[in-house]
Amino acid sequence: MAAVDLEFRGISIEHLGMYFKELGAKQMTDSFPFVYEGEGWSGQILSEEEIAFTATFKVNAAKVRFKTETEKELEELIKKYRYKTTRIGG
Repeated sequence: MAAVDLEFRGISIEHLGMYFKELGAKQMTDSFPFVYEGEGWSGQILSEEEIAFTATFKVNAAKVRFKTETEKELEELIKKYRYKTTRIGG
């Protein structure tokens, strides 16, 4: 079993869950940790907290865990998930 935890900032947990569903997972729980099960893999939204950079600039930070059978599958899952979380500034 291969697993890794990543942190995503500035993306709501609703969107993070939606990205798991778009990759073919089904939501298994309705509270922390939010668990999503796909074919041969799973994802979990473990926690969410607010980080303050200044008194007025605050963002959320969500911890997300990815689990697959092999390292290669893990790399591919994270690649697909990161593509969905990409934000282009302007």
